[in-house]
Amino acid sequence: MTATATATATTATSADLAGQLGLHDLPGATLAQVDGAAALQHRVDRKYLVPAETARRLVAALAGSHHVLDLGGRRTTGYLSTYFDTPGLDAWRAHVQGRRRRWKVRTRLYAEDGLCQVEVKTKDGRGATVKHVLKATAEDYGRLDSEAAGFVDAVLAAAGPVGVTAADLVPAAEVTYVRAALADLDAGTRVTLDGRLACHRGGRSALLDASYVLVETKGAARPAPADRVLVGLGARPVSLSKYIVGLSLLVPGLPDNSVRRLARTRFHTVPGAAERNAAA
Repeated sequence: MTATATATATTATSADLAGQLGLHDLPGATLAQVDGAAALQHRVDRKYLVPAETARRLVAALAGSHHVLDLGGRRTTGYLSTYFDTPGLDAWRAHVQGRRRRWKVRTRLYAEDGLCQVEVKTKDGRGATVKHVLKATAEDYGRLDSEAAGFVDAVLAAAGPVGVTAADLVPAAEVTYVRAALADLDAGTRVTLDGRLACHRGGRSALLDASYVLVETKGAARPAPADRVLVGLGARPVSLSKYIVGLSLLVPGLPDNSVRRLARTRFHTVPGAAERNAAA
């Protein structure tokens, strides 16, 4: 599927997720308001893989303190992310092995808006995620041009000796999903809810069960109100990366790991055309 076709398919599911989660019951906020109050590039993320009904109850519980990002009446956005890794999947392996110096490189396209950026995520000495962003054009999605490569090299060099440069990287997988973003405009914390999650590589896909949502809280070291609500609803934090899960299920021969065992309970794989023809 081309990037344009994937963007169109992702956009088509956005309204469905908004209704499923009850997002229209929250007050809306503009992108400037959300960015101004909760632009946490240096943050601690906590993730929860929960049934959609639990996510809906979370949204209802936060209605008194949180706003939902509203873009001209649209309360969800389709995301497409192409992840870059070495041919030996060094980024994947560093994450699974729990190395202190971990990194991810991706280009991200916001489907409905045609906006693109290059993102590099690293871990600091305290284990917090630090995200670095370079604006790009929609035509640059899925590739690293000379400006993007220079940006990637500078960020990775500043993060410490990871032994990788942009010249070592190739597109490894595409991750697509629909996201809603909630923000406490006073406290400066955010919550994102991702549904319709899929990872694509080599004509195969790993899909999250449509009745589940990946919730991420983004804030300081102390748990946010959203974390406390989720724990009260019976949810527990999980260590789960969209890219790591996708490759764990789609790449033969990778070592077994706890992420794959978790993923197998909520994800299923869809074979590519060659595999379907062979099975027939």
